[in-house]
Amino acid sequence: MATAQLLHSSSSFLHHRRSLISCTITATPPPVPRPIPAAEFSARYVPFSSISSNTPSAESYSLDQVIYRSSDGGLLDVQHDMAALRRFDGQYWRALFDSRVGSTRWPHGSGVWSKKEWVLPGIDDSDIVSAFEGNSNLFWAERFGKQFLHMNDLWVKHCGISHTGSFKDLGMTVLVSQVNRLRKLNPRSLLGVGCASTGDTSAALSAYCASAGIPSIVFLPANKISLAQLVQPIANGAFVLSIDTDFDGCMKLIKQITAELPIYLANSLNSLRLEGQKTAAIEILQQFDWEVPDWVIVPGGNLGNIYAFYKGFKMCEELGLVDRIPRLVCAQARNANPLYRYYASGWAEFAAVKAETTFASAIQIGDPVSIDRAVYALRSCEGMVEEAGEEELMDAMALADSTGMFVCPHTGVALAALMKLRGNGTIAAGDRVVVVSTAHGLKFTQAKIDYHSGRIPEMECRYANRPLTVKPEIGAVMDHLNKMLLSHTR
Repeated sequence: MATAQLLHSSSSFLHHRRSLISCTITATPPPVPRPIPAAEFSARYVPFSSISSNTPSAESYSLDQVIYRSSDGGLLDVQHDMAALRRFDGQYWRALFDSRVGSTRWPHGSGVWSKKEWVLPGIDDSDIVSAFEGNSNLFWAERFGKQFLHMNDLWVKHCGISHTGSFKDLGMTVLVSQVNRLRKLNPRSLLGVGCASTGDTSAALSAYCASAGIPSIVFLPANKISLAQLVQPIANGAFVLSIDTDFDGCMKLIKQITAELPIYLANSLNSLRLEGQKTAAIEILQQFDWEVPDWVIVPGGNLGNIYAFYKGFKMCEELGLVDRIPRLVCAQARNANPLYRYYASGWAEFAAVKAETTFASAIQIGDPVSIDRAVYALRSCEGMVEEAGEEELMDAMALADSTGMFVCPHTGVALAALMKLRGNGTIAAGDRVVVVSTAHGLKFTQAKIDYHSGRIPEMECRYANRPLTVKPEIGAVMDHLNKMLLSHTR
């Protein structure tokens, strides 16, 4: 009976997809909305505490100020003039954003800058530094969903299919564009841009700075990132410091350095980054023809991204593009899980942890900068936090790859979290779920090699696909092929 229901559901789902395709081909395209002068909109920095408590604050700052914290040391947030944005209804914004998809018109061909009015409205187009990032693939994970989860409506948002191979490009185009603007206004104001990184932030920062001719400085934890990630800032000409500490130690140092020198801080402590990253949430809605998924699962390390997704979805709801937002799940590696522990305690008390080594190296963070942002986002959307052990995340990555994907270990964390939530019934078979893939699998080939070679200590590597050494004789080759074919027909 369950199989029959699944087949019927699959047939209905495919019929729905074909209907959507048919309608797209035959329908008359909507008129392109009248463009609005950017001067009609504005944004400013305000204390994040005023956002999370819904309490107006007299404290605010221009985005042209080099500032990362409020007067009491708290986080800042970029607040848009929502009254000005509300003068145009949801239908207008949907049509405007849709009209820019795939365009070569500068800068709106970028998935980020196609939402310029909601991101950084005051910047001149000539100051924008962009590689036409975003517009990433929303992939129907049909086989993985059906075979391993009995789901028909599982999707993977491949944010790693971007200029430098990770979602960090979405935020870095905004941050580096603003630095480019500030340096033009006052050439001596900023010498460069700096970040602490577990790999992907440094790759994005160095690439966008190189494009604009801005010096970049990168602090990396020694021997804790992949070679593919290390070579990117080196190739892009960044000043790279490999420091014998972990990410949290690098973060402490870069905050001290940017407080002493005219170097702009590029980590997600800087809320400009999140303005670009929130556009991935808006893209998901666009790609579903403005239908809202039930769940969105995001890997979490420094925790800026989970808030960015919430902010993108929430703006769409508040401005009338959709009537609700999805429930968010933040997925953490068990070896670096301070948010999960906080959630499991019923939000009783947060405590930083000493992050242990994890294959999901980009989220190996024990003292996340955006903890307050993440908690606010999750509590505002009935969100959840789940964790995955090392074997769980590597097995989930291997299963995903076996169905045609090629994902990073961080996506493995998110997929493992999904498998747990599906297994305990939290996520239903008919729910529409989006898993956010944050980086390209090619950045983590060594982890995949070690898994499929069975070289990871104390890990079964149960889905390993080991290459076979065969003599150069047709008989030997035929024997192995016959065994393989026999095993696949059982």
